[in-house]
Amino acid sequence: MSALELSNIGLSFGGTPVLDDVSMHVAQGEFVSILGPSGCGKSSLLRLLTGALTPGRGEIRVGGAPLDGSPRAFAFMPQRDALMPWRRIIDNVILGLEIQGMGRAEARAKVRPLFATFGLDGFEHRYPAQLSGGMRQRAALMRTILQDRPVQLLDEPFGALDALTRAEMQRWLEHRWRDARWTTILVTHDVREAVALSDRIYVLSPRPARIIAEFEVPDRRPRLGRTLSPEAVRLEAELLDTLLTQTGDRS
Repeated sequence: MSALELSNIGLSFGGTPVLDDVSMHVAQGEFVSILGPSGCGKSSLLRLLTGALTPGRGEIRVGGAPLDGSPRAFAFMPQRDALMPWRRIIDNVILGLEIQGMGRAEARAKVRPLFATFGLDGFEHRYPAQLSGGMRQRAALMRTILQDRPVQLLDEPFGALDALTRAEMQRWLEHRWRDARWTTILVTHDVREAVALSDRIYVLSPRPARIIAEFEVPDRRPRLGRTLSPEAVRLEAELLDTLLTQTGDRS
């Protein structure tokens, strides 16, 4: 049984089609990435899962049961950090734990040891406005992971980070994923990131988005910090060629 299954999903905004007959599945403990041109509807797919949007047609099933509009199965990290400006960073990070019923003191004690891992050691009591964009994004990722939901929805989680921090966070995420085996969906524009982190990759067309390709990643984990196999290098090239073909840019 799939952990998550979307069947023939259609979505429109004000009469403008956004998603057209999208079907995909994610197995329990699988890491799946979604690639596609900018504005094609990748983020809209995640918003359907959180209940922020309702499909015009089709069905979404979680663990074999129809999605009931409750976001309990999902921990969602949007593109923007969405930190509350009046809460200190440590209290932003524990927000999901508090919503789940954990006391503030217990939640703070649980998260403090992880601040160094996320490069936020010493910034626990700062406010979001006192941090750089990259640091705020790290705090948002930390908040998402700590919710420990069955399915992680990550919408460009590393987009605001510098190259070195991005690589460090990718390795951290892969390490934690290998330990916890979260069912994870990653929306990204980065072909190399998708190949490095994923078990499978879906490629969407321009809007209205359809799934035009599905790829399995051949290399064993861990991949980050290692030389990719010739098969994985060819996969990167094929993914890029597929995306460029869709946008009409083959220069």
